[in-house]
Amino acid sequence: MSTSISLGLVLALVSAIVVNWAYTREHDAVLVLPPMSPRQPLRAAAALARSRGWLTAFGAESAGWIVYLGALRLAPLALVQAVSASGIAVLAIIGARGHPMRLPRRERLAVAVSVVGLGLLGLSLAGAHPTDSLPDGVHAAIWLGACAGGGAALSVARLKIAPAATLGLAAGVLFSGGDLSAKLVVYGGIWLVLAVPLVGFYALGSIQLQGAFQHGAAVTAAGIATLATNAIPIAAGVVLFNETMPGGASRVLQIVSFGLVVAGAVLLSQPRARHVTKKTN
Repeated sequence: MSTSISLGLVLALVSAIVVNWAYTREHDAVLVLPPMSPRQPLRAAAALARSRGWLTAFGAESAGWIVYLGALRLAPLALVQAVSASGIAVLAIIGARGHPMRLPRRERLAVAVSVVGLGLLGLSLAGAHPTDSLPDGVHAAIWLGACAGGGAALSVARLKIAPAATLGLAAGVLFSGGDLSAKLVVYGGIWLVLAVPLVGFYALGSIQLQGAFQHGAAVTAAGIATLATNAIPIAAGVVLFNETMPGGASRVLQIVSFGLVVAGAVLLSQPRARHVTKKTN
């Protein structure tokens, strides 16, 4: 594996740690704010902008996202997303105040599965030389359109699962559209026009995630968001960007590692959404 790809994956891990730490702080901050509604994004944005605690957390998340862009510039999308998915383990441990044994058994299993998946991913890349390529513009538009449509549908859907799970899933689908846009933007040239939908995907996804935080625990809301945010781009990396996979046993390890990091998010995103009591000033 080349030095640049190795550096890109290190940056992806750093980004995941910073972003998931920021999620826990954002969760705490929005509990004292008025209810967030995807139908009133401007009102939600105004409430968030008045919260100093949330702005500090969002600043950290933005810094992590900038690091993530560096990772995308250096490494293939599917690999970056697989490493980023491991950040859900960080989220769970922070939620347990640094004591993993305080986590419910299901969440401890999720942390273990994510860490094992990350380890297998590292083994699968030993001696490998992964590459990717620019996609066809029409195919890229179809993927981005599907992310936008899916996020919009979930925003107004009345599903028989907890609101934290529904809104978290909507946020994750929108974030995945932002991640795909970001990967295309770093190629430069005509792809720079996707900076506009990139901002839209992340802005709307952020509002959805804050709403999810108000209805459930950070681990539940961000867990299911992470599931979509990573699973969709991993699939896009292979299908849309034609990313090469190693052969033989390394291929098996890489496929298993992708499955494990996604499974970790699935375990944490069980739509049982632990009840959260709103804090008062």
